[in-house]
Amino acid sequence: MSIQETACPRLLSGVRTKYDKVRGNWVLLAPERAIKLDDIGAAILAETDGERSLGGILDALVAKYNAPRDQIAGDVSTFLESLRERRMLEVT
Repeated sequence: MSIQETACPRLLSGVRTKYDKVRGNWVLLAPERAIKLDDIGAAILAETDGERSLGGILDALVAKYNAPRDQIAGDVSTFLESLRERRMLEVT
């Protein structure tokens, strides 16, 4: 199931990002789980605030990285879908 551009993705309660100063990277923390984020994942989650639609997130990333919207849309959708499957993200 793909996320519609009008939908607003947000991290579930208890899930958050944190910068690990010791290792020098971002991690996604959830109860009893931690996922090391690459630069792309961290950039996507930095724009995912629970209020902005997927389309708004895509627009922000396109403007910030000056990359083709289709390419960014594919990466963002795949990443957010994987978080939803792991029950770390919901879409409203």
